[in-house]
Amino acid sequence: MNKELQKLLLSKEGYVVEGTLNKNLVGQLARNYDLGLLNTLQSNEKVKSHFFSSTDGGLIFKLEVFLQFLNNKAFLPDSYTIYKQKIGLAYKGEVDLLSQNKEIVLNWPYKDCILEGGQHKEDAKRKEIFFNSVLAPSEVNRYIEPKALTNFEKYSTSGVERPTTIGSEENLVIKGNNLVGLYSVKQYLKKHDKKIKLVYLDPPYNTGNDSFKYNDSFNHSTWLTFMKNRITIARDLMDDDGIIWVQTDDGEVNYLGVLMDEIFGRENFINLVTVKTKVGGVSGSSEGKSLKDTTEFIQLYAKNKSQITLEPVFAMTPVWDYIQTEYIQVGKSWKYTSVLTDLGDRVLLKSDKTAGRQYYHYPNAKSVSVKKYARDNNITEEEVYNSVPEKVFRSTNAQSSVRTSVMEETKEVDSGLVSIEYTPNKGKNKDNLTEILYTGTGATNMLMFLSDMLTEDKDGKLLYKEKLTTLWDDIQYNNLAKEGKVEFPNGKKPEKLLQNVIEMSSYKGDYVLDFFGGSGTTAATAHKLGRNYITIEQLDTQIDIIKRRLRNVIDGEDKGISSEIEWTGGGSFLYCEIKNDAADFVERIDTARDESQLLELFELAKKSSFISYRVDPKKMKSSEFEKLSFAEQKQLLREIIDNNNLYVNYSDIDDISYGISDEDKALNRQFYGDGE
Repeated sequence: MNKELQKLLLSKEGYVVEGTLNKNLVGQLARNYDLGLLNTLQSNEKVKSHFFSSTDGGLIFKLEVFLQFLNNKAFLPDSYTIYKQKIGLAYKGEVDLLSQNKEIVLNWPYKDCILEGGQHKEDAKRKEIFFNSVLAPSEVNRYIEPKALTNFEKYSTSGVERPTTIGSEENLVIKGNNLVGLYSVKQYLKKHDKKIKLVYLDPPYNTGNDSFKYNDSFNHSTWLTFMKNRITIARDLMDDDGIIWVQTDDGEVNYLGVLMDEIFGRENFINLVTVKTKVGGVSGSSEGKSLKDTTEFIQLYAKNKSQITLEPVFAMTPVWDYIQTEYIQVGKSWKYTSVLTDLGDRVLLKSDKTAGRQYYHYPNAKSVSVKKYARDNNITEEEVYNSVPEKVFRSTNAQSSVRTSVMEETKEVDSGLVSIEYTPNKGKNKDNLTEILYTGTGATNMLMFLSDMLTEDKDGKLLYKEKLTTLWDDIQYNNLAKEGKVEFPNGKKPEKLLQNVIEMSSYKGDYVLDFFGGSGTTAATAHKLGRNYITIEQLDTQIDIIKRRLRNVIDGEDKGISSEIEWTGGGSFLYCEIKNDAADFVERIDTARDESQLLELFELAKKSSFISYRVDPKKMKSSEFEKLSFAEQKQLLREIIDNNNLYVNYSDIDDISYGISDEDKALNRQFYGDGE
């Protein structure tokens, strides 16, 4: 059937372009039940019997069967893309098996392609943001090779200088397309035997107000492909115990989750964190049609969930404020309401030397309520919590093997308190001699002291530590303008948010990756917390912000989390840029303002080495070009460029036509671990 259908369709001139079947056209004609196509299919009895069902007096065209066959890789396996029809859920690529299977993946147009996704100016409002955007798998050979780097700068407490060496543990800020940059970073990490422990991404949200709004035809699918390309390579860069966090709003969170399931495996899903941003809302035509938007979401996945550890991170609130807002004001019962005023004498009940455990009885232990303790000492309840938290306690029915042994060894005690003293081999008190108190009647309840839940800030104020859950509602999203001492009107994330992410899923010296650099929050926070970091950004304005912000960090700026962690400055980072080739030509196309500038570029293109191999320069007629509209001229110029030649490959740094200096060549070789 494969051969029969190909032979039949290729025999019709209208379905063929340059000797190749135009599958997209044939598919569209089929969906429109084009009479010419249907007659063609019926002209071959074998084809007819496969794609039509006989009825009493007629035929029924089996459209879905035909489209499946047309888009199967076995049919014209060198086809441009198999995902061209529509967005939908499928099982292992088959459109019609969803109802028969439990596993699903997300399909969309151009899913198996690469979207270059480049943009040089924030106001570049072209209809399709992805210039020469779609790359078929067979055309990305040179595109994903490591690129030559240029304009190296080293920032440190000594200022800015030209580096003479590049180490294996540099903090990196790379200017250029992030997909291209990721493949270069991959080579850097491989040659220096490094892996990424943490990836945090704050990508464009595809809200209609960001750069993706310019692609009306494939708004949703371009965003999905854009994300798939980048998250897939990011996964390859991660260590086996690596963790990725991807933040978005409610517009794409569901589709992003299915995409992440496909890339990482659903078994490696960890959590969906909800962040209360306290910004946003609805107005005008949306009033009454949607709820006020005050949250964003972070998808959390592991490279291999069985190997990860999420370190506990705590929200810190002044203890009295915490009691008031979380309990008293909302009518919840606060448990720490007793004060142990006197333990009295301790009596040894039993010493189990083999187990290393001693059991004691405190027959004269005394306690009172917090209210009574405050009255007796002429102080407020707030002062009780802040002055004697090591005496304020609650009792809880804590089930454990330790409690079971205490109950057994103290079952004759009917008053006061009892305890066990031993050295735990795990937990927060591991390897430390520890005493745990229990109520004396049957050791039913364990005593927990408020001081164990508190910490001090640098001013000595007591803060209540509450372990973070999947709801982060205490991060200040307002007044971020001065964080980092840089202005970034939209999308700046709080350093406190990144502190939570970084401390929960990495350790000092680990590598943190963020290839949507933005205002540099990830890099700045990672720098302050002693992590290595790699950040990639393409827009000139945002690169300037990142460099200024990190210079401020090195100089010891006091914004963001600086005060909390007592940051005083130091450290360094390396800045470099991906060397452009045809990308410079593309930028000239985008910035051209009249036909004369485009005609000049057209003449230049005819002599260039970066036009597509499909284009014959001898057939590029200026007279024909001048007949096109301004927009058509721009589109044509973009389409004749070979995307493989947008940037200079590292393997070509010795080509004298690129003008790469000996110093840059040496630094490139050090960057990629090739000596010098």
